[in-house]
Amino acid sequence: MGRDKEKVTIKIPKPLYENLSKIIEGGGFNSVTEFIVYVLRDLVSSKTEQKGPSLSKKEIELVKKRLRTLGYL
Repeated sequence: MGRDKEKVTIKIPKPLYENLSKIIEGGGFNSVTEFIVYVLRDLVSSKTEQKGPSLSKKEIELVKKRLRTLGYL
């Protein structure tokens, strides 16, 4: 019960929430909130630990292109 006091509410657009809900189906996440917390923790840890060189602009564009092709962007 004490953990609930340590949480805050973050508002996101409903269409984004609905898209995330579809993406996580069958993916092992119990809720959109659980998925968002996972992604944000991963993002924060990658920014704080940054091991090795970061991606070049060309590599970033290739990743974005692939994500668009897969329907994520």
